[in-house]
Amino acid sequence: MSHQVTIKNSGHTFDVRPSQTVLSAAIDAGINLPYGCRNGACGSCKAKLVSGKVHHNDYQGSAMTDAELAAGNTLLCCAMALEDLTIECREVGGLAGIKPRILPARVAKKEQLAHDVIALHLQLPASERLQFLAGQYIEFILKDGKRRAFSIANAPHDNDFLQLHIRVIPNGVFSEYVANELQEKAILRLEAPFGNFFLRENSDKPAIFVAGGTGFAPVKGIIEHMLHNNIKREIILYRGARQLPDLYMHDLCEKWAELMPNVTYIPVLSEPLATDNWQGRTGLVNQAVLDDYKDLSVYQAYVCGAPGMCEVAHNSFVQQGLLVDEFFSDAFTFAMK
Repeated sequence: MSHQVTIKNSGHTFDVRPSQTVLSAAIDAGINLPYGCRNGACGSCKAKLVSGKVHHNDYQGSAMTDAELAAGNTLLCCAMALEDLTIECREVGGLAGIKPRILPARVAKKEQLAHDVIALHLQLPASERLQFLAGQYIEFILKDGKRRAFSIANAPHDNDFLQLHIRVIPNGVFSEYVANELQEKAILRLEAPFGNFFLRENSDKPAIFVAGGTGFAPVKGIIEHMLHNNIKREIILYRGARQLPDLYMHDLCEKWAELMPNVTYIPVLSEPLATDNWQGRTGLVNQAVLDDYKDLSVYQAYVCGAPGMCEVAHNSFVQQGLLVDEFFSDAFTFAMK
């Protein structure tokens, strides 16, 4: 039997089936709630459970602590409704009614971007152009029903192919399959688009982008969207990597900064090698932002990378004046199986 979910803030309602999580049901109903990973790792879909009971599927303790659970919080991507619910959470505007759909995609090209990063170029059927917002992600549907999520690295106007940046993880079943076995012209099945990591175009605030590793993929899509649409907002791009070879597409970022007066590019290496001959910034990329901007109250921040990096950025940026509602993140998690 289905249960009804009411969002206290707006009064919107939707039904959730016994087989669905609350978040999945909201997405199906066209209700845009905050979320990121959809697998209990990032905590972006945390909400207050005002009334009703839920059962939580497995999630990571960093996404919701025992204290938060005891205080009446729920993680919508893992919450299964046991009765009618009332939840308290904000809704996300700007998605323009875009809903995910399942599509086949042909592998058009594999491109080595770094020693452990592959760009996968996917071609959709000619009659099935994907409508998405720059910064959103797709989910591959594997033969065993498991899913793997990857951000779209191109902007919507450049939609001949979908470009994904895939980090090859040692013993990562899917990423090693992509690196070693997946052939051009192979057909994959995906569902898209997902995610709330996209540019809030109703603001003219300067935008600070912080990208760690392949977190550059959605940031690249957003910046290319801004440049293509002649959005004049100030763009400050911080990229974090360990060594210079890890800073893939470095030349592209330098070109943006060289050609566009509203773009500033600041790469930061945490462990540069002597052979890198690195003369730029070193240390942690989040700290570089804090060192440069003592008052973040007039900025928006878009942060993409490992969950720990996103969490530290959120806490430290808010402490330095960033408004809570002006922080947007996409935390990358890795599935080994």
